[in-house]
Amino acid sequence: MDYGALMEGIVFYLFAALAVLAALGVVIARSPIRAALSLALVFLALAAMYILLNAPFLAVAQIMIYAGAVLILFLFVIMVLNPRLDIVGGRNHAQTIAAVIFAVALGVLMIAAFVAGQPAPALGQFTPEFVSQVGHVQIIGALLFSDYLLLFEIASVLLLVAIVGAMTLARRERDQHANAKHDLR
Repeated sequence: MDYGALMEGIVFYLFAALAVLAALGVVIARSPIRAALSLALVFLALAAMYILLNAPFLAVAQIMIYAGAVLILFLFVIMVLNPRLDIVGGRNHAQTIAAVIFAVALGVLMIAAFVAGQPAPALGQFTPEFVSQVGHVQIIGALLFSDYLLLFEIASVLLLVAIVGAMTLARRERDQHANAKHDLR
């Protein structure tokens, strides 16, 4: 019995469970700061999973881009738009029941898929030997700027629109706050 592979599988599933629980924390947290910190834990658990899948470049990119830059941007927007850090929104009984039903159904589906058996390894155009010979970075770069160029550009434009929208909301909030101060004088 290969205990190394068994241990690696157990650690992988532990990080996967941590990612799922942290993602649940993102959805359940009523404080935006706690939700952002749960999101950071999701990003770090995914990076650990990438390392276990022998994709160190993706792990470093996950940490630097998502856990670093994107999460800092989220926290910045949260601080600008909601300086008092109020608890966001209330929940009614129907939403809670629907969320519990959805979570239980999703959990049952995931357990059924796991119990049904292990999936066959994904067969792609790149064998593990080819990837180790050429390198992850070269393959990812070649695919991003050839086969997936349109999707890459769409993601870039979407991120730009999100940044412009966040700044517009922040400016509107600041202008309303300034007008309210001016009216009090």
